[in-house]
Amino acid sequence: MTNKENNRIQVCVAGITGWTGKPVAEAIASASDLHLVSGVSRSAAGQTIAAALHIEGADGVIFSTAQEALDAVPAHVLVDFTSAEAAKENVHAAIERGVNVVNGSSGLTADDYATIDSLAQDRQVGVIALANASVMAALLQHFAVQAVEYLPSWEVIDYADAAKMDVPSGTSRQLAERLGEIRRPSGAKPVEEVVGPSEARGASIAGIQVHSIRLPSYVVSTEIIFGQAGERLIVRHEAGETAAPYEGGTLLAVREVVHRIGLTRGLDSLLFP
Repeated sequence: MTNKENNRIQVCVAGITGWTGKPVAEAIASASDLHLVSGVSRSAAGQTIAAALHIEGADGVIFSTAQEALDAVPAHVLVDFTSAEAAKENVHAAIERGVNVVNGSSGLTADDYATIDSLAQDRQVGVIALANASVMAALLQHFAVQAVEYLPSWEVIDYADAAKMDVPSGTSRQLAERLGEIRRPSGAKPVEEVVGPSEARGASIAGIQVHSIRLPSYVVSTEIIFGQAGERLIVRHEAGETAAPYEGGTLLAVREVVHRIGLTRGLDSLLFP
C-alpha cells in the first residue's frame, strides 16, 4: 500500500447495492481522500464492487454482513444505508470493532441512540447519525430550531413512499426530538382530551405531534407548520427521485467522524456547530 493510500480514509458501505448506498459508494470511490475498501449486500456477496456496481477501480469485495466485512478488511468508517433493524446491528458491530460509523438509515429511536452514544464513548469512536444527508433537509432543521425560540405552536408532517416500513421517517423523528429538547409546543387541546380516535392527532414524539403520510410518488419529504393567531409559517423539504442530494452530506460526515468521539446527531450539527 502506498503512502497516498495510507493517508486515505478507508470506508465500508453497508447497503452498497441499494438506492442510496450505490451512488454514495460511487462518490466515495471518486474522492481522492477516501478509499472504498469493502461493501455489504446479501444479494451481491462474494462479488467485487467493480463487478457488482460497475465502479471503475473499486477492487474491494462485497460481504453478506457488516461483521464479516469489518473482520476481513480494515476500515476506518462504516457507512450504513440499510434498514432500521440491520442498521442497529451494524452500528453495534462497528463500534465493538473500534470502527467509526456514519449512519444514514432511519428507524432508530432516542433510546437506541443513547445506547449507541454510550458504547461509542466507551470505545472512543465517533458515530454520526444523519437521518437525512441532504443539506436542504439540514437547513430545514436549522431554521426550525431558530423558529421554536419565537413561535409557541407547531406540528410535523412526514411524507414518504407507500412502501416505507418505518414511521415516522428518521428525518421527522430527529426533527421532533431536536425541537423537543428546546421546548414543547403549546396551545393545542391535549390529545387525551380530544373527542374521537386519538390516533387522528398523530403520534407524540418528544411531546410533538408527528403525522406520517405514506403514498406513491413521495420519496421522503418533511414539513413543519408553525401557527399562531392570524398567521402560519410552513417550512418544507421535498426530496426528488434520485439519491444525489445525499452524497455530499454523507462524504462530509465520513471526513468528520474520524475526528469525533461519541454520537453526533444530524447533518446540521456539522454545518452549524
